[in-house]
Amino acid sequence: MAEKHIDHNAPVLVIGLGRFGASVAETLVKQGREVLAIERSPELVQQWASTLTHVVAADATNIDALRQLGAQEFSSAVVGVGTSIESSVLITVNLVDLGIEHLWVKAITPSHGKILTRIGANHVIYPEADAGVRAAHLVGGRMLDFIEFDDGFAIVKMYPPKETQGFTLAQSQVRSKYGVTIVGVKSPGEDFTYALPDTIVTRRDMLIVSGHVDLLERFAARP
Repeated sequence: MAEKHIDHNAPVLVIGLGRFGASVAETLVKQGREVLAIERSPELVQQWASTLTHVVAADATNIDALRQLGAQEFSSAVVGVGTSIESSVLITVNLVDLGIEHLWVKAITPSHGKILTRIGANHVIYPEADAGVRAAHLVGGRMLDFIEFDDGFAIVKMYPPKETQGFTLAQSQVRSKYGVTIVGVKSPGEDFTYALPDTIVTRRDMLIVSGHVDLLERFAARP
């Protein structure tokens, strides 16, 4: 069955104000989204009360407490609870039972994620594992940012290898040599520009490159 459309302006319910949940809630607020944050710890509620306009101290494992707060009126929710798998599962079950269509839930382990998927979480997030994978790709030094997708495809921001410096993209033939595509070039002090065959790459530029992870690693390993 096709997934229902997400209203990108609708209010969002965020449960758990640890590092992950708080970061999600704060970013959504900066984007102009209305957020209701629910947190069990009174200390965290107090900490975030001035930043997040709607913060409530409540136990989200209690479905009646969620009903009283109007959780069933939300179409999207984020569960950032990570200290207890049991609490995470109970909260997710409650949100599914309340009919919330789009659930983003933080998972600690693959088995935890499998349980969340089976009980109805349609977006399972592994922030620690994802951060670890990303860091491993960045440690080499040339890559500045790394985003990997499910099928092994990735987009990276990186410094240009020497063999591309001073040449147009047509001359360096990156795609035919390495199987990756330079999508864009960012020169210091200038706007990002989409890459064209006559785009000249300089030593000070940053490249946006797409392709399979293994091929990107090979390209980034060039001197």
